Amino acid sequence: MNRKPTARQIAFEVLEAVEFDDAYANLILPKRLAKANLEQRDSGFAQELAYGTLRWQLLYDEIIEFAAQRPLESIDTKALILLRMGAHQLLELETPPHAAISETVDLAKLVLPEKLIGFVNAVLRRVSERNRNDWLQKVLAGLSDEVDRLAVRYSHPVWIVRSLKQALKLDGRESELEELLRADNVQPKVSIVALPGLATVSDVDAPLMSTANPSPLGAALESGDPARIQAVKDGTVRVQDQGSQLATLILTRAVDAQPGEHWADFCAGPGGKAALLGAESIASKAELACTEVSEHRTRLVKDALSAVIRSGGKIQVRTGDAREIGHNSPGQYDRIMLDAPCSGLGALRRRPEARWRKSSRDIADLNRLQLELLDSAVAAVKAGGLIAYVTCSPHLAETTAIVDTALKRHPEIELLDSNAVLREINPKLAINSQRRTTQLWPHVHGTDAMFIALLRRRQVSK
Repeated sequence: MNRKPTARQIAFEVLEAVEFDDAYANLILPKRLAKANLEQRDSGFAQELAYGTLRWQLLYDEIIEFAAQRPLESIDTKALILLRMGAHQLLELETPPHAAISETVDLAKLVLPEKLIGFVNAVLRRVSERNRNDWLQKVLAGLSDEVDRLAVRYSHPVWIVRSLKQALKLDGRESELEELLRADNVQPKVSIVALPGLATVSDVDAPLMSTANPSPLGAALESGDPARIQAVKDGTVRVQDQGSQLATLILTRAVDAQPGEHWADFCAGPGGKAALLGAESIASKAELACTEVSEHRTRLVKDALSAVIRSGGKIQVRTGDAREIGHNSPGQYDRIMLDAPCSGLGALRRRPEARWRKSSRDIADLNRLQLELLDSAVAAVKAGGLIAYVTCSPHLAETTAIVDTALKRHPEIELLDSNAVLREINPKLAINSQRRTTQLWPHVHGTDAMFIALLRRRQVSK
């Protein structure tokens, strides 16, 4: 008879899949939890153990090196995962040492060779000899550079800390770096969007947070599993970060739409913005064409749009390379959403492993793709039409640098003030009025760090 897996086992399996298979924790953990059918308390513990261990990985690795008295590279990878989990229980969750160590060692007996079990036990005992603050002082003692110290203190790669510092400086928020890093390590509440015309927030049969919401269509769940909400099951309410909602609304509500407009979503997968665009297109009597480069993600877009299509949306979903749309369909669209592939540095709260997946070397390849997609969007938009260039990253090379290059390449387009549009959508948002592009921040707005630039193709002079 198979025993029901424990919360620690599930967390280990998730971390193992992230480490060895490049899996995404936020995708595989819910599946493992659903299959295990744990009690809610145990499910919450498994989630905190998996996500928290990933978030604090750099700090724990520094501590483990001290405690093990050997280079990290010499430690077996599975043993290292268990040591990180044990460190998280001891130092962050403040699990009683005897429980944290014994439970982790019991798990080690299931997944490690016998010769490594004693090693895990000994290292965790050394870790338990100091509290979190004492360990932090020890590992920071040899670091004099402030960025290096912040990188370890808040468990971010140094290159990310530098990038965030530069982006904050441009936005007039350089003094808020530590606040942003701290916010990246806090699991966000689940945000939802009520698709306009299909549902309202009052249709949600779940407790909602009473705090102000950045998006007029959004809300945050107080607690609970959103998959159990009937409106979510129906597809009329969707899980979506409110920064993504605002990015979409900036495009759809910048100017009044005329019946018969043609809209496009160039990189539509997995379909969150596409669903909101589709709902908005019904009210505007517009048609929406969604493109995604892979068949798998195309299916996700179709699933996301199913409720909109049932409600009468004129939607086309196709598989293809959006870089070719400008050549194949020049001047066809009135509004284009270009949510470009990016480093994802703006979503580190909800995708903790993303900080370890990318390097500064990856940015150049992303920049080439982003510019090619934006070139295609410029070619595909009609005179007077709008393009929303969006990234879930505040990195300047992916945001303002791309927009500046596009404006130099294409004198036929102009940069509109997306912040002015955003102030119409939500006048209470704290936005830098000195700039014409929008940068949202987790520690300020409670959203992912979304960047939005609103571009318009100039009208042809007669």
